[in-house]
Amino acid sequence: MPSEDKIYDFVILGSGLGGLECAYILASEGHSVLVLEKNHQIGGNLQVFSREKSIFDTGVHYIGSLDEGENLNQFFKYFGLLEDLKWHRLDDDCYDLMRFPDGSEYKYAQGYDNFKKTLKEYFPEEAAGIDEYCKKVQEMCTYFPMYNLDPPESNSYTTTTDIVELGAYAYICSITENEKLRNVLAGINPLYAGVKEKTPLFVHALILNSYLTGSYRLKDGGSQIAIHLSRSIRKMGGEILKRKKVVSAKFNDEGLISEVVCENGESYKGKKFISNIHPAQTLDIFGDDRFIKPYRKRIRSLENTKSSFIVHLVLKPETFPYLNYNIYQSFKDDAWEIIESTPEEWPSGYFMCTPATTKSDVYADCMSVMCYMDISEMEEWNQTANTIAAPGQRGESYEAFKKEKAELVIQKLELQFPDIREKIQSIHSTTPLTFRDYIGDETGSMYGILKDCNSPMRSLIDSRTKIKNLFLSGQNNIMHGVLGVTISAFTTCFNFIDKNELMNKVKAAK
Repeated sequence: MPSEDKIYDFVILGSGLGGLECAYILASEGHSVLVLEKNHQIGGNLQVFSREKSIFDTGVHYIGSLDEGENLNQFFKYFGLLEDLKWHRLDDDCYDLMRFPDGSEYKYAQGYDNFKKTLKEYFPEEAAGIDEYCKKVQEMCTYFPMYNLDPPESNSYTTTTDIVELGAYAYICSITENEKLRNVLAGINPLYAGVKEKTPLFVHALILNSYLTGSYRLKDGGSQIAIHLSRSIRKMGGEILKRKKVVSAKFNDEGLISEVVCENGESYKGKKFISNIHPAQTLDIFGDDRFIKPYRKRIRSLENTKSSFIVHLVLKPETFPYLNYNIYQSFKDDAWEIIESTPEEWPSGYFMCTPATTKSDVYADCMSVMCYMDISEMEEWNQTANTIAAPGQRGESYEAFKKEKAELVIQKLELQFPDIREKIQSIHSTTPLTFRDYIGDETGSMYGILKDCNSPMRSLIDSRTKIKNLFLSGQNNIMHGVLGVTISAFTTCFNFIDKNELMNKVKAAK
């Protein structure tokens, strides 16, 4: 039971990467920290699960910017994450493979020179456009100080309309009229659930730049990051409690949060509170009446990125080669359209990877195949819930739905790997409801709030709120992905720690 007298400097809601990184930063600066996690397992999208001794990632399948000298490499040095974890670098000449309905394949190579060289071999007549594209991607990154390990400035990128209002699709079309090249350059849009008429170029550019500068997998799953951070937090005196779902809060006479209340009735007091959960769910916990009407109306009306259906295959031993790259398969000529598909034409494409393991670098132990799916297909089971911390049943119809969809995915997979079925030992799947229940967003969104170049300021979420001791962090604030969430965590902590001193510590980390 919690101590009624203990008042933490910071109480953090949610143990996703952003919450854990905030806890680490604050604990390392001498603050008392408590992290409350509703699930049985910490880590948010870093969570893994095991089937027949095969380990599957739920959200983080590979990570970029990890080469020496790159931004996430340096951030991870600060967190002590590089030395003790089992990193595996993807192929230099093909870390991602784009495939199209006609069977054509295009490799994404690591490093800008290698990337440009490879693309020019496919499209020699488009050399000038390829050079201009890469130059623009690199230029976009200069507008984001934290991506260059510099503290944010007052004249933020958010005030530069040329940056936030430029669409990825529109820009790609402007540098080439070659439809195939346009689609090859857009081929990574499943990495951020890109929408043709909405996704800003800066989202596309920051994410592409990240993976071009050091793409890695973690052997035996990304949960190692959460485990390592949690151990470090506890060593510094911080506390992390699981199965503590926060449902409401109490306030003092000054309108400040005094404590948060969990579903089991326990409450925890703090001076400051950080929510690492979706802003809409944050409103639910702390009360709509505590926020001004325009703010809560904006938050609740923001569009989230799509959810997904993922098929996880346990493979028979030594039957399928380990692929040291990822595959982005589109079954439509327009690569942007694989995010949207009717139930009749689903799936329109997939992301496929064979996770790296310590068992073998030659053979794949398992395989994950992700296809985008809207949570509206889950309407029949919308009132159900099922997690390890709160078990539930969805019934035979749900299991039949999963089996039917998994079969459709395997049929698509057979187009590239005709003998894959005979190499499968067992089939497991997750739906948008799985993401909804474990991550907490009602739409099951994988990447949080959708960035929209048509109204960029609407989706800009400040880490500060009108409740003076409540702050936000996580993938909805700045950007999704490991790098985006890491930058968000630091930005949140700049409210309490001098940003120049903190970034100097990051730069000095070894």
